[in-house]
Amino acid sequence: MIKAADDHSKFLRRMNILLHVILFIMIAGFFTWSENVAITRVIKVISRVGMTVWIFLLYKEIINYGAVGSFNWRNIYSPILYGAYLFLALVSFFWSTDVGYSALQLIMDLESLLFSFFFIKSLMLLETYFPGNNIRFYNLMGNVAFIILLIFVIGGFVNEEDFYRAVEGGESLRMGGYIMNPNELGMYCGLGISCLIFDIYRKKSKWWTFIKIAVMLYALIMTKSRSSLIGLLLIVFFHIRNANNKKLEFAVYIAMAGILPIAVENMLMRKGGIDELLSMTGRMPFWKALVMEGAIVTGKQIGRAHV
Repeated sequence: MIKAADDHSKFLRRMNILLHVILFIMIAGFFTWSENVAITRVIKVISRVGMTVWIFLLYKEIINYGAVGSFNWRNIYSPILYGAYLFLALVSFFWSTDVGYSALQLIMDLESLLFSFFFIKSLMLLETYFPGNNIRFYNLMGNVAFIILLIFVIGGFVNEEDFYRAVEGGESLRMGGYIMNPNELGMYCGLGISCLIFDIYRKKSKWWTFIKIAVMLYALIMTKSRSSLIGLLLIVFFHIRNANNKKLEFAVYIAMAGILPIAVENMLMRKGGIDELLSMTGRMPFWKALVMEGAIVTGKQIGRAHV
C-alpha cells in the first residue's frame, strides 16, 4: 500500500479523468455514427483498438507509480465461460458465409476482453494501493452513460431524423435512429441509471446526480423500450429494499408515481397494446414459429438424407 489518497490527489485526479475519457471513447466506438459501412468500420476499429492500447499504457503507468501488478482470480468461471463463447465463435467459421467478417467480429471480441481486463485491473490497483480514493467503476460508467445519452437527447431536439427511428408504420418515433437500436439504447439507459444510484448513497450533495438520472430516464422513455423499463424498475426496487433510508424510499416512490403515467402512455400503450406486451412484444410468435417450423424443416431434410 502506498500512502493515503490525499498525498496523491493530482495523480488520482488525472487517472479519474483519463479513465472517463477512455471509457467514453471505447463505448462510443460501439455505436454507428455514420451510415457509410467503411467509415463505421474504421471508426470502430481505431477507437476500440486505440482505447485497448491506451488502457494498457495507463495500467503500466499505475504500476510504475508504485503499485504492484500482482494477479489473482476472484471468479474463475467468468473467463472460462467467456473462453467457451470465443471457442464457439471460432467453430462458427465452418458455417459462416463470410469468414473475413466473422474473423473481424472474433478479433473485436478478443479486443473487448483485453480492454475489460486491463480496465478492471487498473481500478483494482487504484483501490488497493491508494486507499480512500473516490474512483469507482459505477461512477465512471454512470457518468459516461450520462454524457452519451445527453448527446442523444440534445441530438433528438436538433436533428430528429438522425436520432429517432420511425416504427410501426411511421406512427411512433423511438430514440436511437440508425446510430443504435432503441432497445439496446434503452438497456444502456438502465445501466447508467443503476450505476449512478450508488452515487446517491455516498455523496452528500445529491442534486447533480438526480439531474443526470433524470436525463437518462427521459432518454429511456423516448426509446420506448418496455423490457428496459421493467428491468430498471426491478433494480430500483432492489435498491429501495436494501437502502434502509425512509427519505430516499419516499422520494423514489414519489418520482415513480410521477413518471409511471408518462411511461405507460409512451411505452405500454404503443401499437399492439397489452396483447403485444404479454406476447413479449411479439417475440413469442417468432420463437414458436422458429421451434415448430424449424423442427419440421430439419426433419424433412434428415428424411431426404436417409432416402
